[in-house]
Amino acid sequence: MAAITAADVNKLRTMTGAGMMDCKKALTEADGDFEAARDILRKAGQKIADKRAENETSEGFVAVNVSEDGTNGKLVALACETESVAKVANFRELVQRILDAAVRTNATSKEELLAVKEDDGLTIQEHITDLMGKIGEKLDLTYATLTAEKVASYIHSDSKKGVLVGLKNVGSADAAAVGRDVAMQIVAMKPVAVDKDGVDSATVEREIEIGKEQARAEGKPEAMLEKIAQGKLNKFYKEQTLLNQEFVKDNSLTIAQLLDSKSKGMTVSDFKRVAIGA
Repeated sequence: MAAITAADVNKLRTMTGAGMMDCKKALTEADGDFEAARDILRKAGQKIADKRAENETSEGFVAVNVSEDGTNGKLVALACETESVAKVANFRELVQRILDAAVRTNATSKEELLAVKEDDGLTIQEHITDLMGKIGEKLDLTYATLTAEKVASYIHSDSKKGVLVGLKNVGSADAAAVGRDVAMQIVAMKPVAVDKDGVDSATVEREIEIGKEQARAEGKPEAMLEKIAQGKLNKFYKEQTLLNQEFVKDNSLTIAQLLDSKSKGMTVSDFKRVAIGA
């Protein structure tokens, strides 16, 4: 059995960021083999991931990057179980590592991002699993990317909600400023789509049926149910689709009217909203 010194423990701790006692235990189990000890620590992270798979992750941190030319945005949200973990340095450092990897590789999906291999030979997924082993909590990644004529972003003050919004027909308007206003609207009002054409057919059918049932419960004649339901659907579009919503900073304007007032014909091509715990 190899003698495990304090220097050995400190070396492994520097290599992995794991706790002192965890490093000592791993080195003892690995009989002083540093690579084997690293594997042991990684497996510990996987065990925690498996054990806590059903736990709720309602805390975390959101980070965003918009390219210099303003045509692409990337947003990562790493969720954890407790507020205290979301504030520790190695958690925030991991969020930045993930965002940097997304920008560097132009990852198009969460799966692609998780598979990115870093210079240390570990994938992003392995780095997440490693941190789970160190902090003892479940971590869950959400990733969004958006390309448009101009992309604007916004992160809410709680660092748990973020938005990317794509604008087109920007003209001479200040895309960053108006885009930020629209992104704040998206965080606050949670639209389901850009406009009614973006609402999926299943949602439309459900809203029509709900409208009919409500009218029926109010004693309305069967012959009027369809018309009443269509009226309720139009109200749904006004409240739940971005361009038709009233602007929260000035309810005399819809978002469509706000954009058109800044540059004739400017509109939203797409948006991505990410929220941790909401």
